[in-house]
This record gives sequence, structure tokens and C-alpha cells, in this order.
Amino acid sequence: MAQFSASPGSPAVPTFDSSESSDSADSIRLPAGYSERLYNEDLAPLKEQTWGAYNIFAFWMSDVHSVGGYVFAGSLFALGLTSWQVLLVLIVGISLVNVLCNLIARPSQRHGVPYPVACRGTFGVLGANIPAVIRGLIAVAWYGIQTYLASSALVIVVLKFVPQLMPYADVHKHGMLGLSAMGWAGFMTLWVLQAFVFWNGMETIKKFIDFAGPAVYAVMFILAGYMVYRAGWHNIGLNLGGVKYHGTEVIPVMITAVSLVVSYFSGPMLNFGDFSRYGKSLRSVHRGNFWGLPVNFLAFSIVTVITTSATLPVFGQLITDPVETVSRIDHPTAVILGALTFTIATIGINIVANFVSPAFDFSNVAPRLISWRAGGMLAAVASIFITPWNLFNNPAVIHYTLDVLGAFIGPLYGVLLVDFYLVKRGRLAVDDLYTVSPKGAYWYSNGVNWRAVSALLPAAAIAILCVMLPSLESAANFSWFIGAGLGALFYRALTMGERARARA
Repeated sequence: MAQFSASPGSPAVPTFDSSESSDSADSIRLPAGYSERLYNEDLAPLKEQTWGAYNIFAFWMSDVHSVGGYVFAGSLFALGLTSWQVLLVLIVGISLVNVLCNLIARPSQRHGVPYPVACRGTFGVLGANIPAVIRGLIAVAWYGIQTYLASSALVIVVLKFVPQLMPYADVHKHGMLGLSAMGWAGFMTLWVLQAFVFWNGMETIKKFIDFAGPAVYAVMFILAGYMVYRAGWHNIGLNLGGVKYHGTEVIPVMITAVSLVVSYFSGPMLNFGDFSRYGKSLRSVHRGNFWGLPVNFLAFSIVTVITTSATLPVFGQLITDPVETVSRIDHPTAVILGALTFTIATIGINIVANFVSPAFDFSNVAPRLISWRAGGMLAAVASIFITPWNLFNNPAVIHYTLDVLGAFIGPLYGVLLVDFYLVKRGRLAVDDLYTVSPKGAYWYSNGVNWRAVSALLPAAAIAILCVMLPSLESAANFSWFIGAGLGALFYRALTMGERARARA
């Protein structure tokens, strides 16, 4: 087995076995002791980590600045809280996300490995496919839904300028599998655009999100300024839903709102290692997280609520969908610019949150057969076959599908953190993450750490019950915290007294 060390902030670089040929995929050059069942160039520890604080900041801008993020931020202001209470909730919630992201970022940044590879240290080199596939399936479902929502917005704008196409937007006249011809055209257009950006690799994705986040901000500020100008500043009210709570009765509502903020970011937070691995240093990642989460999210939320509030005096009704707001503006140039910007924003969040993750996750299942690009395209193709428009339009199906899968995110996070920080004391033997040798630190029993699995399953089951049972409805908004806490507790109980298995 190849032994090499990795100092904090710089990933280990293996020495390649010169006896291996690299002329074909079947004879890929493997570092000595590594297994082709666990290794390809995409999953390998990075030789160079080039992302600075701005790149991480831009990543979060792309993740926050979307139609979904706009609606979510506006919804918090509609809970019946005063403006200062909502701002306090946002600061507390997003600060928690910031801390949690910093914690999950460390193993991947320190060793330059993606999320599924880091999971091998906890779940075993083969058992890591469990958390990888779970996260990958969640991403596929949301990738399809986000693409559908963005394409719907695009179709609305196109029909505004070309009303002659209206008959082709009727699914009963020109439709297939529950989607109209215009719907298919919009969906596949965005599908191809996203695939193009992804196929060009992480460097292109980095450049895209570096551009997309600030571009959306610029349009958001222009839109907010225009709406305030139309409405008049004196007509802007920050309490969109009206104040409903007084005294101590407001505390449970505020706590619920904090939980909603954390839950909203739980997916990209879990696999944040897929991006923190590119960070130059842990300090750069922390700085990027600070500017991209507390600062960025708070500023975006304020701009969102001002714009949303202005729709009432300008259009006579409260509009929380930014695409609809833009479509009602009289100037065609403004409509086109706004629609394109929000389309770019949705592409940005879809790529960073729902494309990169399954690319690594599915590649981890069969590294020799599935490259990073192949894993991403597998997810993209799967997103068509699940017909996300039918999934989205059926609340019961989306509830049972996504909520059940989502119930695993909290327990996974809890198990991973307890293992890395309390069991392994912050250390990983990087080369042992790529070997199936029984002598490897993370082989466990037949390649699976059944203690981690035994902690994950009951914690996830309880989280699922909180989401599904009407009698536990009050706990549903806290399912992430319940799952994470139970996963951490169960795993710590099962590993109490176990010595760290890392040989860093």
C-alpha cells in the first residue's frame, strides 16, 4: 500500500507506479496499492487547490440567487414577524449554516477529496456508496425540478413576445408525457445549456458561477430600484404578512424560521466538500463562507423583500415570483434582461447544487466505468426520465419522494461529523481511502462500516416519521436537526471508546 502524508492545507500527491500504462481506460495508471474499484482521476486527491475566498463566495451567490431563493427569502418575511425579528432569524439561521459548512469542509479541503471519498473514512471504502447514492438521488430529483421551473419561466416570457405560439403551450393539443411542446422546447433548451457548462469541467463551472452570482445581484438591485421608484419609498412595507405574534408567543415561530433556513441549505451543505476541496486553504474557505452566507444572504433577503413589497402598490397584488414581476414590466428590454438573468441564476444553482454532486456520487459507485462527466450526464438523463413536471405537479408524490430522501441528509451529516472530529480526531489516511486491502484503515467488515449504517438507518427512520405522520407535524420543520442529532448520538454511542483508525 502506498503510504504518503498530507499536511494541513495541502493534499497528498501519490507516486504513480511506472509499470502501469496510461494508454487506455483499461490500463489507467494507478498509484501503488490503489484499487481501480475506488480510483479515477476525478476522485483522486487534488494536486493543486486554486480556489480563493471569492470563488467560494461566488459559489454561495449562485446557490442563493435563484427563483427558489427569492421566494424562500420572501416567505420568511411573510411569517407574521416584525422586520427586525425576521432579520434576527436570518442572521442566526445563516450563521448556523456557516458554522456547519465550515465543519464539513475541513476533511475535503485538507486532503483535496470530494464528498463521497471523504465518506469512505466513515462508512467504509465500499459502504460510502450508501451516502453517495442517497445524495445523488436527491440531486437528480431536484435537478429535474429546477430545470423544469426555470424552463417554465422561460416559456412564459417567450409567449409574452410571441403569442402565436400559445397553442403549442397547450398540453392537450400539442403535448407528450404531461408536458406541452413549448414546455419540452424550454426544458430541453435549459437541459442542453446546463450540460454544456458542466461538460467543460470544473474550471468552466468556476468561471460561470464567478459571473452568474454578481450578474444576478446587479439585476436584482436594478429591479429593486425600479420597483421602489414606481411605488414610492413611502409605500414600501417590510412586514409582508402583517405582524401576527406578540410577546413570548413569537419565540417558537422564530425558532421554526431558523430551522427552515438551515433545512433550505441542507443539501449543498452536506456535499460542500465537493467544492471546499478546491480551496487554497481552510482560511480561504471560511472567508468565502462568511461573505457568501451571512453577508450575502442577508443582503439578498433585504433586496428581495423590498422588491416583493413594492409589487403590491405597483401591480395591486403581492407577487413572490420574480419572473412574474419582471414579465409585468412594460419595457421589453427589461423583461428580456430579467428573464435571462433569472434563467442564468437557476442554471447556476442547478449546476452547483444538483449537477456536480451526482457527478462525483455516481462516479464513486464504479470509478473505472463512470467518470465525473459520465456521472453528471447519467444524472442529467435520469432527470428527464423521472418527468419532473409530473413530480412537481403531484404534491403527494413529491412529498413522499423528496421528503423521505431528504430525511437522510441530517443523519448523514451527524454521523460524518462525529466520526471525523470525535472518533478520528480530525485525521484521515488518504491512501487508505483508495484501497480494498483488508489491512486498510477503512476496509472495516467487507468494506462497510456497519456501525455507521446502524446509526444512520434508525435516525433517518425517526426523521421520516416526523415528516410523514400528521401527529408529528409540529416536528416536521425540525427534521434536519432531529436527524442530525440522533445520527450523531447513535454513532457516538456505537463508537464510544474506539481508537482513531487513521494513520495520518
